[in-house]
Amino acid sequence: MTDGLGLFDNSRSRDQHDDYDDYDDEPRKPRRKKRRSPTFWVVAVVVVAIIGGGAWYGVTQILGIGGFDDYAGSGETDVVVEVKAGQGTADIGAALKEKDVVASSRAFTSASDGQTKVKAIQPGFYLMKTKMSGKAAVDRIIAKDARVGQLQIRAGTQLNDITQPDGKVTPGIFTLVSNAGTATINGKKTGPTAEELRKVAESTDLAQLGAPAWAVPFAMQAEPKRRLEGLITPGVYDVQPGLSAQDLLTKVVKDSATTLDGWGMPKLAEKTGYSPYQVLIMGSLIEREGIEKDFDKISRVLYRRLADNIRLGFDSTINYVSDKPTITTEASARAQPGPYNTYLNFGLTPTPIAATSKAALQAATKPADGPWVFFVKCQKDGTSCFAETQAQHDQNIREARARGAY
Repeated sequence: MTDGLGLFDNSRSRDQHDDYDDYDDEPRKPRRKKRRSPTFWVVAVVVVAIIGGGAWYGVTQILGIGGFDDYAGSGETDVVVEVKAGQGTADIGAALKEKDVVASSRAFTSASDGQTKVKAIQPGFYLMKTKMSGKAAVDRIIAKDARVGQLQIRAGTQLNDITQPDGKVTPGIFTLVSNAGTATINGKKTGPTAEELRKVAESTDLAQLGAPAWAVPFAMQAEPKRRLEGLITPGVYDVQPGLSAQDLLTKVVKDSATTLDGWGMPKLAEKTGYSPYQVLIMGSLIEREGIEKDFDKISRVLYRRLADNIRLGFDSTINYVSDKPTITTEASARAQPGPYNTYLNFGLTPTPIAATSKAALQAATKPADGPWVFFVKCQKDGTSCFAETQAQHDQNIREARARGAY
């Protein structure tokens, strides 16, 4: 087809095109698009749904919207749950969910709304039940008797029980640990006895129990029933009821070793001229011989008597063996031979005689300046009077008795 101007001369255009495409004689095949199989699309949809569902679940949990699983009723079987330091309500809910106490963390957190006591829950162990409703779990965990495993050891407490002059028994460390480590779970009293703990202490290597490395070689030389004395520090512990005697004792001894380390041991003893274990012994003697305000002065008397090779003559060491505390001991008891009789023996006792406080331990490393060689309890509140000479000491004793100090 042509026109007068040659604008639509198709034959010419075709010839020119052929001049350029003469190298491609075969017609081109159109590219076929790869089609996805139905399986691919099914998988893709499922993945997107899972991601979307997970995101939505996370949002609902964070914002507190939507439904959640919850059990009905007050629970089934007893279970011990630990609340750790720093855990908030959501963390506690997660811990309860892990133990199957509640069906979901949200069941607990939702029931906690408006309940101020939940925010006051302290770290420790709580006796709960499995499959509790969120409300039942909240009511239980804030109940006064829910918390178990609380152990408090006071400074001056020794391993064995003490019979007071009036006949009352003051529990020793073994009894205290046993009581804290025992609970009634599903109707059965579960936990080690004081005697079982005592046997572990006597038969197990102290290093295996977690005692400080600086103390083990010296303590292991003592008679088995005394060697753990002083290696359990005063303080508050949380122990899990139901543990074996060895696991329970190991927990307490390791925590005590950490406490001693925090107090600066063994470095604390470096400039005293005594080993860290000897300083621990000295701290226990100071603890049992007076009250805190006199600790540094009692420490000075202790140092002076050791330096001058004078027998310590401490009634606390006589009481330690007899498990009967008295301010003044009888002559017959003082005459009884034994490694803890400081009326007959020179130097320190083989082991500490009680749990030592930080204040007493520090006093054992930093005695007050003074010339004192004697002291006696001279006030009803436990205050001691100190003397440089025997005559001064005898006068302090007369005045103490006149005041009814003992």
